[in-house]
Amino acid sequence: MFKRSLFAAVLALATPALADPPIIQNVVVSRSGDLWRFDVTIRHDDSGWDHYADAWRIVGLEGQPLGMRNLAHPHVREQPFTRSLSGVRIPEGITEVGIQARDNVDGWAEQIKTVRLP
Repeated sequence: MFKRSLFAAVLALATPALADPPIIQNVVVSRSGDLWRFDVTIRHDDSGWDHYADAWRIVGLEGQPLGMRNLAHPHVREQPFTRSLSGVRIPEGITEVGIQARDNVDGWAEQIKTVRLP
């Protein structure tokens, strides 16, 4: 019985920790002339350089890319965190966009938060 417990403990240590996908918690959108600014708040169980939220993007409802913000480092001790992207051009007639986050292990999260443009 002890050997089986020891084996299970060693196996658990050898298995990489799985983090939940990054979650978009909040988005604040503002406009200045023809350009838009997005302030996006993300929560992710960053564990360091081996697994962290590394980008978020703005997509049209048809999936077309409209802008992307790369995240240059892990935010282990700063959760949730907010980062901005300014100077985004949104084509005329678009009234809603999606915001999607990515981590460096699992790629783009399935969740796309829909945001109505003011």
